[in-house]
Amino acid sequence: MTRTLVIDTDTASDDAVALIMALRSREVRVAAITVVAGNVPVAQATSNALFTVELCGADVPVYSGAEAPLLRKLVIADWFHGADGLGDHGYKPTKRRAEPGHAVDALIRTVHENPGVEIVTLGPLTNVATALLREPKLASSVQRCVVMGGAPCCVGNVTPAAEYNIWVDPEAARIVFRSGLPVEMVGWHLCRGDALLNQASIDRVLALKNPIAEFAIRCNSVAAEACLRQTGEKGISLPDPVTMGIALDPGLCTSSSEHYVEIEISSELTRGMTVVDRLDVATDARNQNVWADAIERERKVHVCWSLDIPKWKSLLYSALA
Repeated sequence: MTRTLVIDTDTASDDAVALIMALRSREVRVAAITVVAGNVPVAQATSNALFTVELCGADVPVYSGAEAPLLRKLVIADWFHGADGLGDHGYKPTKRRAEPGHAVDALIRTVHENPGVEIVTLGPLTNVATALLREPKLASSVQRCVVMGGAPCCVGNVTPAAEYNIWVDPEAARIVFRSGLPVEMVGWHLCRGDALLNQASIDRVLALKNPIAEFAIRCNSVAAEACLRQTGEKGISLPDPVTMGIALDPGLCTSSSEHYVEIEISSELTRGMTVVDRLDVATDARNQNVWADAIERERKVHVCWSLDIPKWKSLLYSALA
């Protein structure tokens, strides 16, 4: 049977490509797209999601959600994605409008209506955390929760210690990671190195000569420049499409393991750090007090360490063709 997804996104350039992958997949049905503030304010992120759905000719409802993190001021990533999140090329929906109602209500309703649904998160976890605070038992109705977020290798992209999605709303991330949801963490490290779309990959996409392929490259123009400044790596970094690839085909994750994971919320130095108990020492006597809440939920996080890059790129090319 076709699997059902709910996608929670702060739609910017790489999110849009991930949405295309899901909307054009024959393996899944996207029941709803819920939008959260993150890369750009929530109104802009909603507009970007609507444009992407319209571009794909899809009939999927889009709901606008949280305007700010649970406890903190929103810090957008316009420095990476451009002021509008899509490289500042003027992309706007012409027909589609957001559905009435809040994304959190839509998320809760969609999970109840689709037992065994899979959630894919591409932005800060504010919407998902709010839904869980309202209905903690919601976690038991979700089959998978594939999270683009974290830096399990301790190389952050917004601070030395933290990945952006977790850093923006670490309190929400802590709620989600402790909730009992079957979390699969896809960290930022998986989109680097050979996983970048280098010039040869970009040329291959543009050679498809269709509006969707052109959009996928053009909307990431500012992001490509930002990636080069930040990492010295030349190409387009696509953390959200990597995450969506693993959501669509779990076999793309070639190395993984399960661990307790905690989110740092107190330290400004390591705010949003995803602390992975990789050596399984959280239950040792010296650590039990600090790790008690993570241990009590009795579910470890599935951490993906490596990616089948050729197969992921093949999936991406197919989605854009």
